[in-house]
Amino acid sequence: MSSSQKSPQTQLMKSEPKWNEVWMGALVPEPGNSVLNLTGTWRVFRPVMDVEKCVRCLICWSYCPEPAIRIVDKPYRTKQGREYKFTLEIDYDHCKGCGICAQECPVKAIQMVEEVR
Repeated sequence: MSSSQKSPQTQLMKSEPKWNEVWMGALVPEPGNSVLNLTGTWRVFRPVMDVEKCVRCLICWSYCPEPAIRIVDKPYRTKQGREYKFTLEIDYDHCKGCGICAQECPVKAIQMVEEVR
């Protein structure tokens, strides 16, 4: 096959639908396209972070499968006077509410609450 000809697989993939248009178990031809789509719409519970309790250990960030926990360059000082150079925020547009972050948090700074729409 010459370089100007496209393989049947390449032609097929260009006509395939986006991730939210495919049947369960189907092919997603564009890896990483979830950042282009709001994927947190089926969430039943949402994580809520208590920034006062959070010790910035990043365990939630490392376990999040999406990743929907962001490290934000925003200094924070707790009421007790502890200073942090960054803050963690939850990206609710992409969080699916799995609860792994709340389960893994060693100081229980994340609680899962029912999603209200």
